[in-house]
Parts: sequence; structure tokens; C-alpha cells
Amino acid sequence: MDTSVSFLDSLQCTSDEEAWGRLVGMYSPLIRGWLKRHGAMVEDLDDVTQEVLAVVFRRFPDFRREPRAGAFRAWLRTITANCLRDHWRKKNRQPTGVGGSDFGAVIAELEDPNSGLSAQWNRDHDRHVIQYLLDEVRPAFTDKTWQAFQRFALDGLTADDVSQELGISVNAVFVAKSRVLSRLRQRGLGLIE
Repeated sequence: MDTSVSFLDSLQCTSDEEAWGRLVGMYSPLIRGWLKRHGAMVEDLDDVTQEVLAVVFRRFPDFRREPRAGAFRAWLRTITANCLRDHWRKKNRQPTGVGGSDFGAVIAELEDPNSGLSAQWNRDHDRHVIQYLLDEVRPAFTDKTWQAFQRFALDGLTADDVSQELGISVNAVFVAKSRVLSRLRQRGLGLIE
């Protein structure tokens, strides 16, 4: 896949198997983990995750990320809630949610974009995607560039401290941060807003 094309743009071409494989690799652990933490039954985790990703695949041509920020994240959250509801309707049962609550209430809260659970979904999504993207772009950089980026941008050291620690110029620290952030923005365009 051309690295100049954003992830969401690459999914517009349904024949791009690499992009769709990347979507499955990125989102399966997030969806599965989220379902498990919020009370889905273990035997349903894989089925619901597959249902969510199948709907994303079928409906992606209709997805529009403009003009609102977080459109894909919200769209994925809605699909997840709908797939959960459909899954339990098909099985003709109402599972118990975390703490003994009705899982239907969990689904309703997930659908409400202003709920605490939706805010948690957004945080979990962004944290997961950022880590996925960091892991994905890491091999494109030398160890020194990555260390400069990590120590400065992620660990919060000053450019002077990183410069001294790594034996590079302060300018090289800023360049490393700029190069990695540019690649992250490019790869994650539309995923985190």
C-alpha cells in the first residue's frame, strides 16, 4: 500500500486486501477487548467481532468522514452496538452486563454519543489506534530517530536533555519528532480527530 495514502482512503478500494487486513488487525483486538470488558459473554466475542468487521466491510463505501471529527470512531461504535443487539436477538437471549446490569442498557448507553460509556469508547479507541500506529511506523525509522522521538514527544524530556542523552543536536531532536509525527498523521488520517 502506498504510504502517502491515508488508511481510510485505502479502504475505499475494496480490492485492497492489505488495507482490509490492516483494518482487521487493528480493530479486532480493540472490539474484542472492549466487548469482554463490558460484559459480553466469552463465547460471543469472536462472533460479534466478525459481525462488526463484516458490516464495516459491506457498508464502508457509504461511510463519510466529513465534516465531523471522530466520524469513523463514532460509526464503528454505532455498528458495534447494532451488531451486539442483533446478535442477542438472533440467540433470543438477554445477557447480563458487568455488575449484573442488563446488557441492553449497556448497548443503549453505547449508542448515546453523550454518555460516559461512549466517551470511554472514544478514549479506548484513540489509545488503541495510537499504539497500533506507533508500532506500525516504528520500523520506518532508525533507532536514533525513534529514540529521539520517544524521549522528546512521548516521555516529555526537553530537546536539550534528549540531545545530550543521545549525542545529537537539538535540531536533530526536533527533526526526529517532526518526521515521526508526520508519518503518524499520514497513516492515521481520519482515525483520530
